[in-house]
Amino acid sequence: MSDLADLNAFLAVAQARGFREAARSSGVSASTLSEAVRRLETRLGVRLLHRTTRSVAPTEAGARLIERLAPALGEVEAALEVVNGFRDGPTGTLRLNVPVSAARLVLPAILPGFLAAYPGIQLEVVAEDSFVDVLASGCDAGIRYDERLEQDMIAVPIGPRVQCFATAAAPDYLDRHGRPQHPRDLLAHACLRGRFASGAMAGPWEFERAGEIVRIEPGGQLVVRIGGAMDLAVDMALAGVGVLHLFEGWLRPHFASGALEPVLEDWWQPFSGPFLYYSGRRLVPPPLRAFVDFVKTHREGPASHP
Repeated sequence: MSDLADLNAFLAVAQARGFREAARSSGVSASTLSEAVRRLETRLGVRLLHRTTRSVAPTEAGARLIERLAPALGEVEAALEVVNGFRDGPTGTLRLNVPVSAARLVLPAILPGFLAAYPGIQLEVVAEDSFVDVLASGCDAGIRYDERLEQDMIAVPIGPRVQCFATAAAPDYLDRHGRPQHPRDLLAHACLRGRFASGAMAGPWEFERAGEIVRIEPGGQLVVRIGGAMDLAVDMALAGVGVLHLFEGWLRPHFASGALEPVLEDWWQPFSGPFLYYSGRRLVPPPLRAFVDFVKTHREGPASHP
């Protein structure tokens, strides 16, 4: 069991990229974690972490160990949690990795009922748009769209089954610069664009009407990080800086208030909604099983926009 504790300590430090960060998230002191990692390296006879004054990073040996260790410890945790089935209700921690859009548009309709139904479950949600490996990141499940789903994973529909990106701008901006009548008109407008954490720009804006598909590469002064900085892009659209292309559900309150005006609404292209996905090759922990069952019985219908 001491070996298992040291392995858990090593994994926590490696994933947090630092002893202090791991101590804050695990509730174990940084010195205790440092001693555990040092003990593990001594036992194995190989350095597992490169240490600097600011951070740590896995060595090649450490990286190879993490690849095998994270899923293995997840199996151990899942095996121990099987006993939850013998209690009055499932208990334990459920960790979800989701895009920021799902945290904003999908989970709020689901989590209040789920948490009320399962008071013994503690839920941790990591919202990011870097599409990390769910199991390697220490999470039990994730939310992704079908083009992002990994192989050998079980996918369960969650949230609205039809969504679309809406194009919008402040009425004042449109009064000053004109209202586009065709998607190509946007090439003459200031557009608020996004960039992924990987450094790649978001793909072209895509529109569809009567079987015609139009893709444009918008231009504009402002580029924001997709995910956490999207609220800034919305604020800039509200301030009349430019045209925004974002989930309709994100912008709907601003349409209702009149602060933003739909642009090219008959060109908005629908796409299929997200999925909850998890590994089919490991024991499903009781908290995750409870969440999957809850999602299946509380599925949303189509979004309001076709």
